[in-house]
Amino acid sequence: MERPDWDHYFMQIASVVATRSTCLRRQVGALMVYNKRILSTGYNGTPSGLRHCREVGCLREDLQVPSGERHELCRGLHAEQNAIIQAAIHGVAIKNSVLYCTHYPCAVCAKMLVNAEVSLIVLEGNYPDDLAKDIFSEAGIRVTFIV
Repeated sequence: MERPDWDHYFMQIASVVATRSTCLRRQVGALMVYNKRILSTGYNGTPSGLRHCREVGCLREDLQVPSGERHELCRGLHAEQNAIIQAAIHGVAIKNSVLYCTHYPCAVCAKMLVNAEVSLIVLEGNYPDDLAKDIFSEAGIRVTFIV
């Protein structure tokens, strides 16, 4: 059986990870991969032990906050943040890894990925955050899209 190309293969896994999301607005999945091995995964949702947005509602939705704005009002963590945190909890180095993510990271996640020294970002969907694009460009991190 012929294996699909690696980018599509890992993006399929990121899409499955996204189904674990508890966000009411957008389901996002992320993988940290190094040398074709999955190091960690993450999806967007509330921190461990806290009630999910599906239980308590979404303040950003209630306030009609547009996508890409006022991230501090969200109870949840982003998929990229959770992938970084899971690697840290389990003592897994992610330096020089590739991030596969179903959506373009926000500026906060972009800054975290720069400091984590991620080498490449492979994406499926876009996100309205020009600052994130500027951060990746200035840091020299290549961003590619799967079509």
